[in-house]
Amino acid sequence: QVQLVESGGGLVQTGGSLRLSCVSSGSRHVIDPMGWYRQAPGKERELVVTRQSTGVTQYADAVKGRFTMSRGNALNTRYLQMNDLKPEDTAVYYCWGRILGRDLWGQGTLVTVSA
Repeated sequence: QVQLVESGGGLVQTGGSLRLSCVSSGSRHVIDPMGWYRQAPGKERELVVTRQSTGVTQYADAVKGRFTMSRGNALNTRYLQMNDLKPEDTAVYYCWGRILGRDLWGQGTLVTVSA
């Protein structure tokens, strides 16, 4: 069974940085596209960034210039570097991917930005 596992969340002050990691297990297939979503308390899940293997990348306007998605050396590993964090970035961040036409979601990692 293919799984995505996030890590790296935590508590940070306004203006600080965090790097989230997403690793996959159980698949030798390329998961494409992959990306990150987030869900703030009382709000719907929203896109943060998605990236296809072709390099086409889509960032939410709210994070452009502050967040960067990159890939790791291991298959299906992705990172989300988050800089200049703001209280409105507080949310559970989910790694997402699509494999063989099926959506995969990680369990989420909580990011809390204090004012």
